Amino acid sequence: MKRIVFLSGTRADFGKLKSLIDIMNRDPGFEVHIFATGMHMQSRYGGTVNEIEKCGYPNIYKYINHLAEISMDLVLAKTIEGLSGFCQEIEPDLIIIHGDRVEALAGAIVGSLNNILVAHIEGGEVSGTIDELIRHAVSKMSHTHFVANDIAKKRLIQMGEEEESIYVIGSPDVDLMLSEKLPTLESVKEYYEIFFDEYAILLFHPVTTEVAHLEGYTNALIDAVIQSGLKYVVIYPNNDLGSHHILRAYERIMGLPNFRFFPSVRFEAFLTLLKHAKFILGNSSSGIREAPYYGVPSINVGTRQHNRALHDDIINTDYRTESILQAIHRAMSLKPKKVELFGDGKSDVLFREILNSENFWNTSKQKHFRDLVEWKNSD
Repeated sequence: MKRIVFLSGTRADFGKLKSLIDIMNRDPGFEVHIFATGMHMQSRYGGTVNEIEKCGYPNIYKYINHLAEISMDLVLAKTIEGLSGFCQEIEPDLIIIHGDRVEALAGAIVGSLNNILVAHIEGGEVSGTIDELIRHAVSKMSHTHFVANDIAKKRLIQMGEEEESIYVIGSPDVDLMLSEKLPTLESVKEYYEIFFDEYAILLFHPVTTEVAHLEGYTNALIDAVIQSGLKYVVIYPNNDLGSHHILRAYERIMGLPNFRFFPSVRFEAFLTLLKHAKFILGNSSSGIREAPYYGVPSINVGTRQHNRALHDDIINTDYRTESILQAIHRAMSLKPKKVELFGDGKSDVLFREILNSENFWNTSKQKHFRDLVEWKNSD
């Protein structure tokens, strides 16, 4: 039996990993463990480790890597320390990480330096800001890659990764998006006490390289949503450096009748809300990835999603109030086409097939850089 560890640090990456955890947890050839850390362990952001526990998974290890709003390098160091001790105890055969967070980088470092096979989910993409640097660093420290599409695969090959170690499976969150397991809109509204007939979603994260301007940017965004006169479901930002600036600005509108604030929303419930929203506003990857699948208008504010896979119907705007307000008016009349760029909802099945293949477990832990051209000595 193979022992595998899924590392999750945020509500977002757990949503991405959940279908993979589910299918591997049902496979008798694998013993599944979850290392829950990061935002999951912070009550300020909803203590979302509770959502992991509600799934009934048998082996959940909880680790606090944030003592306060500390710098990302110290979060990285503390996560490495905790995960390293955990891996020494259970001796996993595989560590599975997702995306571009410092927790994922910690997983790649611990695995590669301890001769443990590392699988990176959704590498080969561009994220913008510091996240992109982290994502590519995670890819270079990982032994195998499960990517969303052929574009991501080509980027990894361009980075010197061996083609044999890259598997195109689509984006795992699409598995949930296209499933019949999502709750009804009525049940979600009742549970979260959302009494709006129509609403938009506001989800705005900090850009770590723009911390000095974040409060001003958020206030400009707030001015726009107030002037729009619409109703909004507002979800707290992630816990990256600068999130306190956004939360402080949000205090202006907390308690107003047109706004419902939530530290976190369960991923399935969020997908239901998104599917029925008038539009999504902010800089979350949900506006780039999930919204197009549902044909929901998306307003992308600022630089956080720069160079990501953007289709023609996504409305890009700067941080000025008047620009954001114009984008809101446009989104209200926009009827975008549904776009499927990240698979057909079967990534979990493909993932299990690959992990059950002998070829996967024969992946060398000694990585080699694969040149795109054959270099010859000049002499």
